[in-house]
Amino acid sequence: MTASDSEFQQPVFEAQADLSKQMRVFMLGATGTIGRATLQTLIDHGHNVTCFLRRKTEATSNSDLIFEHPLVTLRYGDVTDAKSLSDDGFGHENFDIIISCLASRTGVPRDAWAIDYQAHCNILQAANNSGVKQFILLSALCVQKPRLEFQHAKLKFEQELIASGLIYSIIRPTAFFKSLSGQVERVKTGKSFLIFNGGRLTACKPISDRDLAAFIVKCLSDRNHWNKILPIGGPGPAIAPLDQGNYLFLNLQQKLKFKSVPLWFFKAIIAILAFGGRFHSRLADQAELARIGYYYATESMLVLNPETGRYDETLTPSTGQDTLFGHYDQLIRGEIHHERGEHSVF
Repeated sequence: MTASDSEFQQPVFEAQADLSKQMRVFMLGATGTIGRATLQTLIDHGHNVTCFLRRKTEATSNSDLIFEHPLVTLRYGDVTDAKSLSDDGFGHENFDIIISCLASRTGVPRDAWAIDYQAHCNILQAANNSGVKQFILLSALCVQKPRLEFQHAKLKFEQELIASGLIYSIIRPTAFFKSLSGQVERVKTGKSFLIFNGGRLTACKPISDRDLAAFIVKCLSDRNHWNKILPIGGPGPAIAPLDQGNYLFLNLQQKLKFKSVPLWFFKAIIAILAFGGRFHSRLADQAELARIGYYYATESMLVLNPETGRYDETLTPSTGQDTLFGHYDQLIRGEIHHERGEHSVF
């Protein structure tokens, strides 16, 4: 699916939405980074939120008290089991809207098709049975140029959702601050900043958890966001890896120290793992993870221009106020820290 297939137009994101109406929200993926930020924003607006979690430790292991808020109800079960989702999750109750920030943990084929596609199909079926009228889906901008299994799985469900008859908002964010912060510690400890092909091969408009959460919640009531595929990035111009490294070295008062990793080396690793994957499933998974890393190292997270076939910064909408470099400043000062997930390149 390309930008032309998505039927999106440059949205007017400044339009006012009525967020005063209290809604009953059924939410998935609430324990993830974006999910938790979205849950907090929903609470701030006074919505009642029922979170469906994989297991009880998902909530109890978190240090904050967000899951103990009186507006939050926790339910547990298996999202890949349609009966569990219906009985343990929805409980044959009515909800106004579904918000899914759920995604496969690794992106390897079996996880992608089980979570990014089939589990979401289960959710959609349960939604129809429960009379839900609206569905907000957190997808990914990379599905515009699908080459990986998790991208194909996400796209297939997007198509199911569009055809369902529900009011939908399919949100395709650009890169996250968390996924672009893995080299901060490297540079702080005197190591080089890794780049590919000179560091200008790709660019993105990173968006913070808080700004993305605000955008997601606005979709509840803003009709300008309904029945659309919505690419979205953070404020400011597109940023290349070279820009990220330059900023870190400058603010840490260190000399520039870049190390360019040749793409052929990445391809060689993929080829070796793919060959081994013919005989061992573990190596096949590692090959797919390497493909994911290669994709993010070579493809920009910007909207594809349907006329030129190129990534276009000017077509990539922006929202919010948080910047990646401001996030770097907080990491450098030790004000924040985070663990990074499977989709990080470095």
